[in-house]
Amino acid sequence: MNGDIDTIHNHHERSVCEAVRTGAARFPHLADEELLADIACVALNRLPPRYIRHEVDFAFYLTDKERGDNERAIAEAVAFAFEFVQARIAMRARR
Repeated sequence: MNGDIDTIHNHHERSVCEAVRTGAARFPHLADEELLADIACVALNRLPPRYIRHEVDFAFYLTDKERGDNERAIAEAVAFAFEFVQARIAMRARR
């Protein structure tokens, strides 16, 4: 199925993935691609979905305050996700 419907995606995906890649430098033991994907999923699940077709669709309607709030929410969700995955790995290692 190709066409306009294939352009739909969650606006947060790109920002979260970039933040996870950037954050990976602080967590070298979590730098495995599979773990980074898990971290991105945990972070995305903590954010409200914002489905768009084009980036400009979302950015056009945001105020500066909303944009700042959105950036903070992404940073908090990614920080939580790194800690969450790290804690789960530590729990598994204790078994």
